Amino acid sequence: MIPLLIGITVVCFAVMHLAPGSPTDMQTQMNPKASLEAKQRLRQMYELDKPLHQQYLSWIKKLARLDLGKSFSPDHRPVADKILERLPITIVLNILSMGLIILTAIPIGVLSAVYQDTFFDRLTSVFVFVGFAVPTFWLALLLMILFGVNLGWLPISGIRSLNYEYLPAGAALVDLIKHLILPVLLSAFGGLAGLSRYMRANMLEVIRQDYIMTARAKGLAEVVVVYKHALRNALLPVITILGLSVPGLIGGSVIFETIFAIPGMGQLFYMSVMARDYPVVMGILFIGAVLTLLGNLIADVSYALADPRIRVS
Repeated sequence: MIPLLIGITVVCFAVMHLAPGSPTDMQTQMNPKASLEAKQRLRQMYELDKPLHQQYLSWIKKLARLDLGKSFSPDHRPVADKILERLPITIVLNILSMGLIILTAIPIGVLSAVYQDTFFDRLTSVFVFVGFAVPTFWLALLLMILFGVNLGWLPISGIRSLNYEYLPAGAALVDLIKHLILPVLLSAFGGLAGLSRYMRANMLEVIRQDYIMTARAKGLAEVVVVYKHALRNALLPVITILGLSVPGLIGGSVIFETIFAIPGMGQLFYMSVMARDYPVVMGILFIGAVLTLLGNLIADVSYALADPRIRVS
């Protein structure tokens, strides 16, 4: 994981500096009094006048000391502090989305395979194709108009209401849940469609195996055959998909947190990219890479939990 992580940081660092614009441009272009000397002093202060490889080595040395540097924004706050303020919200949104995907997609995929070519199977197939085809950011805007503007049932921005601190505990919890409903549902929508289809395909392949026919011939109940013998073997490819879906959820956070004005890591990433705040961008990319690699590691470990043959080997 460590060499792969270093490779990711090298690529991200290089691509980020290839983008047009620089932090000094963002601070001086709208200021008619900014002279060339002032721009040069800013470049020296941010070490942007050094060659790219020296900038990367300087950043990686700080990272080795668990120092992500200081933001280029006017507040010059440590990057770690800015990220830690927003990271919990993003993690909660992603955990809730992943939980909703797992709890919904696996049963739908299993039932679609067991009841192949029935009305339920065709209905879920239509749902899957719609889930793949509809852009989630466009669907988010439509649902905001419907439930937030026209019906007034759900809030469309932020993570809590303005009077949240003055609400009783129960009302505060309800307020938080209302703010989370649309972001979590939309974040899980695309993953739910894809994972249910993968689960259906795997189950169709497994339930046609000889050992499943043997289990049925022995007189085992259909529930035992499907959920004890077939499901565990069908889960292995799905575990891989779940591990690889972590970066997709993190990337989706940038879109949904920006649309719903949620003060999470995704919104911070978007604002930092627009401001060319290199230390914050690199810090968020580094944390996203770590979470992605951990997701793949968890998927590998989960293989052994799902399949006894892997534990024995």
